[in-house]
Amino acid sequence: MSDSAPFSTQALTGQVVAAFQHGDLAKVLSLAEPVAARPDTDETVLLLLGFAQQSAGRFAHATETFRRLTARRPDVSEYWNNLGIVARQAGDMVIAEQALQRALALAPGQADVHYNLGLLQAQQQRWLQARETLLQAVALAPGFIDARLQAAYACHFCGDTRGAEVMLEGAGDWPPQSAEQALILATMLAGQGEQDAARRALEQAILPEGVEHEVMRLRISAQRAAMHERNNQVELAQAQLTELSLERIQGTGSPELLGAALQAHASVAVRTGELDHAASLYQRLLDQGGDLSLLANAAFGLANARNKQGQREATWQALQRAHALQLAFAQDFVPELMAEGSQPLDMVAHTVGRLAHDRWTPLQAPASRRNPVFVVGFPRSGTTLLEQMIDAHPDFRSMDERAFIYELIKRMELAGQHYPADLATLAQGNADQLRTIYDDMVRRVVPDLGNRRLVDKNPLNMLCLPMIARLFPEARIILCLRHPCDVLLSCYMQPFRSPAFMVLCSSLQRLAQGYVDAFEHWYRHLEVFAPRVLEWRYESVVSRFDDHVARLGQFLEVDDAAPMARFAEHARAKGYISTPSYAQVTQGIHAKAVNRWHAYREHFEPVLPILRPMLERLGYDA
Repeated sequence: MSDSAPFSTQALTGQVVAAFQHGDLAKVLSLAEPVAARPDTDETVLLLLGFAQQSAGRFAHATETFRRLTARRPDVSEYWNNLGIVARQAGDMVIAEQALQRALALAPGQADVHYNLGLLQAQQQRWLQARETLLQAVALAPGFIDARLQAAYACHFCGDTRGAEVMLEGAGDWPPQSAEQALILATMLAGQGEQDAARRALEQAILPEGVEHEVMRLRISAQRAAMHERNNQVELAQAQLTELSLERIQGTGSPELLGAALQAHASVAVRTGELDHAASLYQRLLDQGGDLSLLANAAFGLANARNKQGQREATWQALQRAHALQLAFAQDFVPELMAEGSQPLDMVAHTVGRLAHDRWTPLQAPASRRNPVFVVGFPRSGTTLLEQMIDAHPDFRSMDERAFIYELIKRMELAGQHYPADLATLAQGNADQLRTIYDDMVRRVVPDLGNRRLVDKNPLNMLCLPMIARLFPEARIILCLRHPCDVLLSCYMQPFRSPAFMVLCSSLQRLAQGYVDAFEHWYRHLEVFAPRVLEWRYESVVSRFDDHVARLGQFLEVDDAAPMARFAEHARAKGYISTPSYAQVTQGIHAKAVNRWHAYREHFEPVLPILRPMLERLGYDA
C-alpha cells in the first residue's frame, strides 16, 4: 500500500484490531507498518502496531511508533509510558527517562508509570532512586506483585534489609514468576532464611521459549547449587553442579550464566578444600568484569582461598582490590561517608547520660519470659557461635540476625519523637506499643516461638542499649569479646552488604576507630544503665569450653546446659544461617581463629596506637 493509494481508515482499523485479538501479530505488522507515517492513520492502529513491534523484539521501530503517538497526543500519559518502556528496551535511556518523567507528570498516581521508571533507574544502577520510585509504585498499588519484587530487589542493593523483608511479605504465596524474576525472588527469599519459599519460586519459574530456555534452566540450576552450599548441604551442591560443566556453560555465550556457574563452583571448591581451583575460578570471575558488587564478592572469595593457603601477600592484594570495588559501589549510596572523618556508625552519636537517665519516667517492665536474650558485640566477635549454642537448647529460639531494635528506633522517629532523648518521657502506652511492634516482627519470623525464650542476636545492638534498657530492663545481655585485631581482620575479610559498613571496613584505620567508638559508647551506657550482662570471651571459650557452657547455663537460669555443647550438630541440622560464619559454626570449637591477625601483623602496626587503650581495657596484649 503506497501513501497515494486510497484506503478506508475504519476498515483498516477493524482489520488490525481483529488480527491483534487473534494473536496474529505478523498480520498487524503487515497491515499497519505501511501506513504508520500517514497523518490520518487511526491512533488505535499505531498503538497496536507499537505493541506488535515490541512483541517481535523490534524495539527501535516500536520507539518510533510511540513517538508518533506522543507527538499526536502529548496529553496521553499511556503513550508516554509505552514510549518509555520500548525506548528502555531499545537501549535509548535518555528518551526512556524523558518519556517516563512526562508520563509521571501527566499521571502522578499511576503505579505502573512509577514501576517502569524504577526499572529504568535500576537498569542504570541508580539504586537509591530506583528504591524510592518502586516503593512509591507499591504505595499506590500494594497488590502490584512485580513492583513489590523489584522494590525488594532495590532495597536489597541499598542494604535496606528490613525494607526488602516488608516488600516480600507473603511472597511464598505469589503466583509463578518469569525465570528472571524467579531467580531474583529466590535469591532474596533464601537470604531471609525462607528456604522452602525460595525453592518453590525456582521450581515454578516460567521458562522462556526458544534458545533462552536452556540458558535459564541452567541459571536456575546454578542458583540451586549456590543455595545448597549456603545451607551447608555441600554434597547436594556438588550433585547439582554435575550438569554445569564450565566448558558447556562457556559455549552458551551467556555472561550471566557463566558468572553464576563460576561463583557456585568456586564456593563449593572452597568447602571441599580445592583451594587452587577455587582461586582460579574467582580470578576468572574478576577477569570477566561486570557489576561492582559481584566483582567485589569475587575478590573477597579469592582472598579467602589464598588466606586458607597461607599466601599472605596474595590475600592482602585481593582484599585491597575487593575494598576498592566496594567503595566504588558504596559511594553512590552513602556519598556523605566518603569524606575523611565521617562516622559510618551513626548510632554512636546517640547517648544518654546519668542526669538524663535520672529523668526517665517509671514504666512497667514486661513479664520475665517476654524479655529476649540479647547477644551483642562488634561484628565477627563470635556472636553467631554463641547464638547457635543457645538456640541448640530446647528452651530458646533464635531468629537469625534481625535489625528489629533499629526498626523500633526508626518507628519512634517517624512518630515525631527524638531518640534517645524522648525515651525519658515515653508513656506506658507508647512503650507497650513499641513492644507490640517488636513482638509482631518477631512473630512473622518465628511463628513457632511458643513458650521458648527469644534470642535476639544482632552485634550492633550494642549501640542500642538505651532502647533495650527502656523496653526490656530485665533482659539478659551477652557481650561477645574477641581480640580486637582478630575482629578487625575478620571484618576486613568479609563482603558486608550494608553500604555504611562497606565504608567502615574499607581500611584497618577506619575499622580500628569504629571499634573504639563502639566500645566507648557501650561502656558509657553500661555505667548508666547497669544491665544484666555476661561477657563471653572467645579465646576463653575455646580453651575452657565446658566451664563456659556451664557458666552460660547459670546466667540464663537453665537446669541443664548440656544441649548447648552440641551446637555444631544443631547448626548442621538447621541449614541456613544468615551470617558469614555459616560454615564455621558447623565445625565445632577450635583454636584456628585465635590470633589469626599475627600473620598480618605488619598491616596492624599502624593502627595499634588507636586500639591500645581498648586493648588494655579488655585485657588483651598487642
